[in-house]
Amino acid sequence: MELQIEDKLVKVIKFTEGNICDRCLGRNFSKSVAGSGNLERGEYLRNKLEASNQNIPKTGSCYICNDLFESLDKMTNNVVEVLKDKQIHFSNFLVGSRVDSEILKREEQIHKTFDIDVENIKKEINREIGKELSLRLSKEVEFDNPNVVLMVDFKTGKVDIQINPIFIESRYRKLIRGIPQTKWPCNKCKGKGCEKCNYTGKMYAETVEELISEDAIKAAKGASAKFHGAGREDIDVKMLGKGRTFVLEIKEPKIRDIDLKKLVETVNKHAMGKVEISEMKFVAKNRRAVIKESSRDTYKIYKATVELENEVDNSLLDSLKSMKIINQRTPIRVSHRRADKIRTREIRQLEYTKVDSKLLELVIECEGGLYIKELISSDENRSQPSVAGMLKTGARCVQLDVLDVNI
Repeated sequence: MELQIEDKLVKVIKFTEGNICDRCLGRNFSKSVAGSGNLERGEYLRNKLEASNQNIPKTGSCYICNDLFESLDKMTNNVVEVLKDKQIHFSNFLVGSRVDSEILKREEQIHKTFDIDVENIKKEINREIGKELSLRLSKEVEFDNPNVVLMVDFKTGKVDIQINPIFIESRYRKLIRGIPQTKWPCNKCKGKGCEKCNYTGKMYAETVEELISEDAIKAAKGASAKFHGAGREDIDVKMLGKGRTFVLEIKEPKIRDIDLKKLVETVNKHAMGKVEISEMKFVAKNRRAVIKESSRDTYKIYKATVELENEVDNSLLDSLKSMKIINQRTPIRVSHRRADKIRTREIRQLEYTKVDSKLLELVIECEGGLYIKELISSDENRSQPSVAGMLKTGARCVQLDVLDVNI
């Protein structure tokens, strides 16, 4: 052993009056002394001191950890019992720990006094419990995206389990009007429940989110779910075609490997005639942000039925096809909850069919984020150009469907 290391070792032993456990001793020399672990390293150092008659026998609790490591097996058993009791299904995990702050202070004091730069005690605790659990449960330790985080509290002896969510991607088609995508809190009670909302706290009895998530929560034995859609359509608008992409986040799922094919069948049976979903797949957490961000970069196809105030000459109707770049100020109907700004969106293609003298059917392929109803009405000239402006008569969207959302 190098003299410098031996000198520091002797000083640590004297500082603690020999009352330092082999794990804490080994950990403080983990960067300078070889060994397969801190326990083996500490035993080696203790033997070296003994051989040179410099050892001070341990007669009391460890100065740093207060012999915390002697309760490692007991705490590991607690973790196994809690997992068994809660019947949580998972394939990987990560261990965290809480220890008395005085332990951390004493360890830091040793580090500062003797200029030691090594891992702290919590990392060793987490690693040792993790290794034992991995063997006993046949599960892997996962640092980046664990299924569950097992928090072992050495102050209380309790074990807390954080079950991380699962994320499932699919597409939905909304086959009827009058259903919002997500919960719309009652505008009178703000979601608390009142006579107006029949004490449900919401404006509408059903939502796309609820029709899908209810069965998913049940299948995964989850606590709740959050719906992340790639944009949204208005309540009175159908979502047709291939449907709109969404990611369903199921929180605290006790079952992670749910049968997605069966779940699709269950949801479609439950929501028959209202909402229909396509094939589901598990995705990573970041997918929810990706679909939200990409929704504005996509092109969407709408079919709008437009009622005109006056009859329009056919030559004017052809002018609608010339609309390309649309500047829209935040619509009046959403101005109470959206920032007042000008948005520029592109129309890729517009086709029209004259149903009768005052009724048109428009098929519009455009950039995501274009307000179609306002494109038609002009929204008091906040949308430029507009269908009403081009046709020089009042125009109103009386029915709207989303035919496709291309992501």
